Amino acid sequence: MTKNTHDADVAFIQALAELLNENDLTELQVKRDYAEDDSLNVRVSRKPPQQIVAPQQAQSAPAHYAAPAPAASAPAAAAPAADNSDPADHPGAVVSPMVGTVYMQAEPGAPAFISVGTSVSEGDTLLIVEAMKTMNHIPAPRSGTVKRILVEDGAAVEFGAPLVILE
Repeated sequence: MTKNTHDADVAFIQALAELLNENDLTELQVKRDYAEDDSLNVRVSRKPPQQIVAPQQAQSAPAHYAAPAPAASAPAAAAPAADNSDPADHPGAVVSPMVGTVYMQAEPGAPAFISVGTSVSEGDTLLIVEAMKTMNHIPAPRSGTVKRILVEDGAAVEFGAPLVILE
């Protein structure tokens, strides 16, 4: 594969990730054939945290429709609802700087870098995102406590996807 093909493939994969996000899809798979024995097979997928929250909201739909008036009058109740609806909007969200695969530990069998309730200092490794066979350590942007982990070990993530909530 030439450098130009490699650059085109990276741009193609990034475009697929954007398409996945813009159309609220959970998975895309594409195969590009370049020559008889040269091809690119790409699968981009995600498990948005909303999938876990959505069934609970669907089950409590009648209560949810009755709740907006009290939630609007109580600022404390409105904040958790906003937090559950889109973790990327949370002020403590740490987002993925790239498309890749998340690993919660340095190697299989090793202890995880973080868990819910872990105190971290600025610069501590939160997790690893593998992209193009390169392991990229994702550092904590500030000191704090891990409140939520929004991804699973081995999950595919896209650029800008929320990974962890720090407070």
